[in-house]
Amino acid sequence: MISFAPTEEQEVVRDTLRSFAEEKIRPRAREADEASALPEDLLASVWQLGLTNTQIPEAYGGGGEARSPVTHALVLEELAWGDAALAVAAVSPGLFAFPILDQGTEEQKRAYLPLFCGSAFHAASLAVVEPAPVFDPFGLRTLAEPKGSDSWVLSGSKSFVPLGDRASHFLVLARAGHGNGASRLEAFIVPRDAEGLTISGPEKNLGLRALPTHGLQLERVEVPAGDRLGGEAGCDVARILAHGRVGLAAVMLGLSRAVLEYAIPYAKDRHAFDQAIAQKQAIAFMLSDMAIETDAMRWMVWKAASELESGADATRSAHLARAYAARQAMKIADNGIQVLGGHGFIREHPVELWYRSARTLGVLEGTAAL
Repeated sequence: MISFAPTEEQEVVRDTLRSFAEEKIRPRAREADEASALPEDLLASVWQLGLTNTQIPEAYGGGGEARSPVTHALVLEELAWGDAALAVAAVSPGLFAFPILDQGTEEQKRAYLPLFCGSAFHAASLAVVEPAPVFDPFGLRTLAEPKGSDSWVLSGSKSFVPLGDRASHFLVLARAGHGNGASRLEAFIVPRDAEGLTISGPEKNLGLRALPTHGLQLERVEVPAGDRLGGEAGCDVARILAHGRVGLAAVMLGLSRAVLEYAIPYAKDRHAFDQAIAQKQAIAFMLSDMAIETDAMRWMVWKAASELESGADATRSAHLARAYAARQAMKIADNGIQVLGGHGFIREHPVELWYRSARTLGVLEGTAAL
């Protein structure tokens, strides 16, 4: 019989992460947001869950479990239900490690993957977003120019780089010229101490305030040819972006579910004119729409993740999942505030925090269409 439900193993993973989010992440979210700082002990606890190192083969020091984009989407939904900022921080090392695992040369895997297999949290990150009012990840302005056959020179700016304050390396996406007038997107491994690299920040964002994000300035940063992801063959940047978009959509899904699951009991308990507001038609319809859109979001995330897992081209489905999640997560968060009324704007309730995070997550790729 065909089943679209998670496997038994995935159910166990989801239940474990759900308990972790409820017991460890949700109680720390407000404090972390107010302080605009990550709880270091929480990062250590997350690392012990093995979200990154268990998916790295034993040959490179990892746990050797099969990498599964579908399981990763389930994990992200649960972590983001606890808090979106802390969820992104928890999985940020994978933004660097997994593209190397998927598309790196053997030399790159042996050089970098063991960094993520130790007992302590190791930070590295992906640099995609550029500071512009309209941003298209397939139209990058950061340039990579070949310098002979031994190196590349990178010039440009990046923004909203997670964990830029502590990352040992960055995977920088750039448009590379290949000497014959043609260009294509490439990814380059850049250490934080590279000459010409300046790390600015921390950025002051509306939401995700607990997540430290930074800008990168690349002033003719020279990168050895061996640190071009995939070596001479290069890499499939569209696939890296698809993984990122599915992950981003899964985070917005978890946030949306958090809003919904908070708003429903509130509407049942809150009375006006001797009647629970959940019984008011306008509120009931609003909650119903929130539930429908959350479920729709989940199916779109799972579809795109399953395409990635099967090796299919997930560019379109990942884009649609991210775009739909960005629109609906913002609407759901706004509806959550409407359900709470004046309470939606005060810090005694977490909905205003989720609203700010939804807005920030939704505009990370600007307003450009694919």
